[in-house]
Amino acid sequence: MRTLIPVDDNDVLAAIRGFLKSLLETGAVDLLLVPVETQTGAVNPMLVADPDQLDAADPLAPVMGINAARAVSRVTIREPQDRDTRPRIGVVLRPCELRALIELVKLKQASLDDLVTIGLDCAGTYDVPDYAAKTQKRKTPKTKARLWRDLYDKLAADPAASNAALRDACQMCEKPHVEGADITLELFGADLSAGIPVTLPDEMAEKLGLRPAKKKGPRAGFVKKLVAQRKRVRDARFGEMRQRLEEEGIEGVFAACVRCHNCMTVCPICYCKTCLFQSALYDREPMQYANWARSKGASRLLADTMLFHLTRLNHMALSCVGCGMCTSGCPADLPVGLVFRAIGQQVQEAFDYSPGHDTEEPLPLVTFQEDEWMEVGTG
Repeated sequence: MRTLIPVDDNDVLAAIRGFLKSLLETGAVDLLLVPVETQTGAVNPMLVADPDQLDAADPLAPVMGINAARAVSRVTIREPQDRDTRPRIGVVLRPCELRALIELVKLKQASLDDLVTIGLDCAGTYDVPDYAAKTQKRKTPKTKARLWRDLYDKLAADPAASNAALRDACQMCEKPHVEGADITLELFGADLSAGIPVTLPDEMAEKLGLRPAKKKGPRAGFVKKLVAQRKRVRDARFGEMRQRLEEEGIEGVFAACVRCHNCMTVCPICYCKTCLFQSALYDREPMQYANWARSKGASRLLADTMLFHLTRLNHMALSCVGCGMCTSGCPADLPVGLVFRAIGQQVQEAFDYSPGHDTEEPLPLVTFQEDEWMEVGTG
């Protein structure tokens, strides 16, 4: 069913909070995983059981501290004996978070069982320090909510306009609209003063007492213009990065890497339960470093930096959903996400694979097909 959530006094955030509360109060879900503003002003995913706690929920806050798919993974991988007592969890996700969750499901690192995905169209996000600076003078929830509204209104005025203040990943995100969620809040193209368009299962709409909306808005046209603009930015950035990789090599682009592993830690689909680079395998004896220095004349420390990035690239290129958390988490300000996306796009096109699109779409590298790569030849 497609319906409208009423919006009073043009307060979109209050309307969304009310909708989320109704999901808990009616028993449509038992728990909600949703971004919540803490007393310090930070916005973090929290698992909420008490509807009153949703007064601090802020799924519209244009900031991503983590990709929430990582949090969903933690609360959905449960033991078989818990099957009969599993709570039904609603998870509020941005489009890139929803795509990452789909990849995690394929990688056996998350489950959609007893899960209700709630997707919101995303106008873009700021890095955490930029968001903190922008909200520092906004002391009340209404003035903080205005930050998102200003961002949305600029998009509504011209979906083809760019916004260089957003995170790099958001500037070139060609999938800012929700696809495939159980519940979709269709913010793009909507006259939000008249209500928030929502699509959801008929039985859930009936449980919430919602009625069908009469007509669709201009969302499709809005999305088309926005996606075209984002693709232009993306293609320009990819071209620049591929040129740089040709000239400098990946070792040149990542020369300032301090091997902190932040990019791996914040990546929502870095899927190994035990990471090779956090094991004793790469603990070298002191003389090994001395021998390398003698044989080469000089040897970089810390060692194995490029091996780390190339291994991650090999793991993540097909499943990268472009959330950009790796870039945001890098203390050396390296374009990790741009490198992964520029190379990942070519790998994904080679396998005709769209990450995060459908749980039924198999992962190419773990799926054998007799006729694949026949154009290469067999001799």
